[in-house]
Amino acid sequence: MTRFTILGAGGFIGRALVAHLRAEGHEVLPVGRDALADFLAGRFPAGHVINCIGLTSDFRTRQLETAEAHVGVVARALARDGMASFLLLSSTRLYARADATREDAEVAVRPDVAGDLYATTKLAGEALCLSDPRSEIRVARLSNIYGPGMGTDCFLGQIIAEGRATGAVTLRQGLLSCKDYLAIDDATSLLGHIASAGRERLYNVASGSNTTHDAIAAVLTRSLGWRVDAIEGALVQRFPRIDISRIRTEFAMPRRGVLDDLPALAGGQRQEVVC
Repeated sequence: MTRFTILGAGGFIGRALVAHLRAEGHEVLPVGRDALADFLAGRFPAGHVINCIGLTSDFRTRQLETAEAHVGVVARALARDGMASFLLLSSTRLYARADATREDAEVAVRPDVAGDLYATTKLAGEALCLSDPRSEIRVARLSNIYGPGMGTDCFLGQIIAEGRATGAVTLRQGLLSCKDYLAIDDATSLLGHIASAGRERLYNVASGSNTTHDAIAAVLTRSLGWRVDAIEGALVQRFPRIDISRIRTEFAMPRRGVLDDLPALAGGQRQEVVC
């Protein structure tokens, strides 16, 4: 039996990791907000630590909390004894201005742009980890993770909640916008393996293919009868395709696709607000 400690165990990904690792027979210590101080004080052996703590949609109005979550907690965790490994969950949003999406590609942020606060602080947390000489300190850059229990602060969760409430969805981005989606089951499986046995220090955790908004709209209309359109003049936002050569070489490939999962997810999954 292997011991894992999950920081941010009350969030969407944290809860799923706890359930997945326990189902595999591991000992799992979930650490929520109330127990974080005890963890950072090093009051118990932690085993493999996966840090899921982070702010997403509200980072623009909670700047100091964002810096604390993405940098401060990471710094104090790395100073702690009693960890077999430490895995920081970061984001493929860091590639928004990059020319390539390999893990060794250069990434660019604009600290003078309010919308870049998330990426800037995530990058600082990554730098703390990857500058640490210990090989068991790793980073996983996650794409858009979806599944039962996802909150309405993400794109899919928001449109599903809107569609279930009204039977119609109005997108704020153009229908040709696209991004990468990865099922929560595939993400948790990969993260457990990376944390305990990853050969590299940095991984992209993604499906490796982008899905357009119009493809999602077509599935929702065909399967559920929802009307889906975009606001007039909506900007098209196309994220770069994420390179997953590293996880493809070392681990099993993701098994599922968002368009296949969407009808059941939208038709039967009650959405939760996850902070």
